[in-house]
Amino acid sequence: MQFPGSHILSVSQFERTDVEKIFDVADGMRPFAHRERMTKVLDGAILGNMFFEPSTRTRVSFGCAFNLLGGEVRETTDIKASSLTKGESLYDTGRVMSGYSDIIVMRHPQAGSVAEFSRASRVPVFNAGDGPNEHPSQALLDLYTIKKELVSRDQGIDGMHIAMVGDLKHGRTVHSLSQLISLYKKIRFTLISPKELRMPEDIVEELRKREHQVVETEDMEHGLEANDIVYLTRIQEERFATKLEADIYRGRFRLNQAIYTRYCRPNTVIMHPLPRDSRDDANELDNDLNQHPSLAIFRQTDNGVLVRMALFALTLDVTDQVEKSARAVNWYTERRF
Repeated sequence: MQFPGSHILSVSQFERTDVEKIFDVADGMRPFAHRERMTKVLDGAILGNMFFEPSTRTRVSFGCAFNLLGGEVRETTDIKASSLTKGESLYDTGRVMSGYSDIIVMRHPQAGSVAEFSRASRVPVFNAGDGPNEHPSQALLDLYTIKKELVSRDQGIDGMHIAMVGDLKHGRTVHSLSQLISLYKKIRFTLISPKELRMPEDIVEELRKREHQVVETEDMEHGLEANDIVYLTRIQEERFATKLEADIYRGRFRLNQAIYTRYCRPNTVIMHPLPRDSRDDANELDNDLNQHPSLAIFRQTDNGVLVRMALFALTLDVTDQVEKSARAVNWYTERRF
């Protein structure tokens, strides 16, 4: 992939070498993300952060990543506050907003919407989630986290075992992540979900076509056995016709300390794209695991800044200039990582 000037809309754009290049650049961003050093490599550049669905981590971490590279952020955070509510097309919006920005990050509730927007944009566009379809930067930060967690256990991604649990039908994070992992070799996927919320068939077929082992099951307890990674997702209530329909599945698959101890390997990594649904009737990832050393959910969020900084640097073609404007920070920076 040629990164400079490119849109990033789907994980299908990446080869394994592209992923590894992103991860190498992300590694180099660590001193800046940890506030040990600062750089102004994107001084004067403007990010248009356009989020037409609710978001905390993705929106803020993209903005944070751009700020840490010295750029400025302009945000639109509600479709009701935009001219889309007046009937303006995505094409017209893309044509106009790209005149105000050097790069745009967009989230939209409809599958394919960000790609449609990008066709009118005069600057690079990143897909921050298009309905139930894809979430490529989340997949990249998840895989980056998986790599770091496994390296600390003297393992690699090739040959790993991963269980994906929950709403696999509507969960764009697992759609993108499973496709990205498929670039590696001999992965065993255990897909744990109600039969009505299974992973889309075309994704499962593609995993098998690439010679990965795929097991689909509704049996969570036995599905958790012998995995290196357990990746949980919440029920995507916003993708259902009604809340009552979503409630049928809410709380069906939960992971807590007792279940983890009984069925998982002692060092199985626990991941979740967040937000986790902590309401009593859901609670797919219990708070009693908050202090568990294998809980990686907050390391995931930290890694998101590194990966998104790398994507900005590669797309705006400044990776070789980051150090030229770098210096030590002049404020108190001690952090607990």
